[in-house]
Amino acid sequence: MPPAVGLVLSYLAGSVPAAYMAGRLARGIDLRRYGSGNLGATNVYRVLGARVAIAVFLVDLLKGALPVLLLPRITTTPTPGLWAIGYGVAAIAGHVRPVFLLGKGGGKGVATAAGVFLALAPWATLIALAAWAIALGASGFVSLASLVAAVVLPVAILVTRGASSPVLALAVPLAVFVFWTHRDNIRRLRRGEEHRFGRRTGTSEPMRAADHDPSAGAGPSPSPPEGERH
Repeated sequence: MPPAVGLVLSYLAGSVPAAYMAGRLARGIDLRRYGSGNLGATNVYRVLGARVAIAVFLVDLLKGALPVLLLPRITTTPTPGLWAIGYGVAAIAGHVRPVFLLGKGGGKGVATAAGVFLALAPWATLIALAAWAIALGASGFVSLASLVAAVVLPVAILVTRGASSPVLALAVPLAVFVFWTHRDNIRRLRRGEEHRFGRRTGTSEPMRAADHDPSAGAGPSPSPPEGERH
């Protein structure tokens, strides 16, 4: 298989909008209009509950891990390891800008990136996930925990794989990217307005304008659209 085909397949895999599909299947709603408006597992938990959120998280994780694990094996290239990294980047890009939603309203890339790095550097990723869990338990903020994990991951890769690892060259810009996708969360953390994990909103509370990320592509709605009112 040519590497270009692998990149397309990885992007398409990452583009599968698990959170959007969960909202439509579970409640018949567009999840981008509820909670934070983000198509990620945290917002799924807030609106749809824990069981659906776990399923979405696992799908998002596999969207990153499977292209990295499987596609290099059938790629015609003398450097399958480097293409594994490229496939991971394509999967993350698909999650953040999914073609199936016309490039709008994707997630922030954390779960899919975790899948990518679990495939590329499992021990370093487990260290970062442990840091994520500790930060979440100590603060109650998923966003802050994600930022902590983004910082810990390159350090863990540096320690476990060395400075010459090409995976480190991906982890550093990814950390910057995670901070960029969480820029609204950072502002809310500084204002003391960020939602703590465990707070459920349900489908009766539409997305607030203050929670809207203009880059997400789905505008705030003061009330659910026709057919979604309860």
